[in-house]
Amino acid sequence: MSTSSFSAAQHQASTLYLPPGAWPTVLDCLCEHFRAISRQQWLDRIARGRVLDGNGAPINADLPYREGLRIHYFREVAAEKPIPVQEHILYADEHLVVADKPHFLPVTPAGEYVEQTLLRRLIRRLDNPHLVPLHRIDRHTAGLVLFSANPQSRAAYQSLFPTRQIDKHYEAIARALPQWAFPLVHKSRLVEGEPFFRMRESAGVSNTETRVTVLEQNDEWWRYGLFPVTGKKHQLRVHMSALGAGICNDPFYPEVLKDAPDDYTRPLKLLARSLRFVDPLSGEARHFESLLTLAW
Repeated sequence: MSTSSFSAAQHQASTLYLPPGAWPTVLDCLCEHFRAISRQQWLDRIARGRVLDGNGAPINADLPYREGLRIHYFREVAAEKPIPVQEHILYADEHLVVADKPHFLPVTPAGEYVEQTLLRRLIRRLDNPHLVPLHRIDRHTAGLVLFSANPQSRAAYQSLFPTRQIDKHYEAIARALPQWAFPLVHKSRLVEGEPFFRMRESAGVSNTETRVTVLEQNDEWWRYGLFPVTGKKHQLRVHMSALGAGICNDPFYPEVLKDAPDDYTRPLKLLARSLRFVDPLSGEARHFESLLTLAW
């Protein structure tokens, strides 16, 4: 495997540094560490080249165990349930891919989703294993996602986000907030909440900031423009809930709808509408707009 191919594989695989123990082989360690995966399943993955060593080479079933050895393995979900939505590619060149992600589709593999993710779908469609998302949006959120298509130029595009050189515009539909004067800026400190997948506001120095405007009013429902200055997990969802108007159909905020199956007729009314930035390679002003809309 070439260096560039292995670099792309790393972004698709999970990594484990083997913990202390007395296992004869790496296989024995994996079986003990991941008890929900049978020995036969690990043998099958190894036979198909789905478990790699630190250099990106497929391992053998008898590879001796060594503490701290770096192992890359590709997650697999048996009988993964299809997600009946379709992504769209809005732009693609040798460096950059811009996709319109529908609601309910994860950006990257996690939990019960591996093949049914935007990343894996685009890799197959474009036949490019080097694709890497430059940022993330929630599974429940729809809209624009940027991907790096070329490892050689990736760092230049990645630097746009931590240096805040990219303007992100979202739209959301939520309850009316006539008690507030708009536009307004909401700042707060976000920390991990309970359950583990939620975030919550906490006392302390703020680490998030969102500018909120009103785009349209329709009786008790308003369409809001959201402009995140920072990019914390669930930031827009938590901030709207904190203002008193949780985003329409949000399954996590303000209350968790436990074990609720996906209802494709009731998507979260949150859309990553547009992205603006100056291309770090060409110096060209870039502006991408989602083709999706939020229905009232």
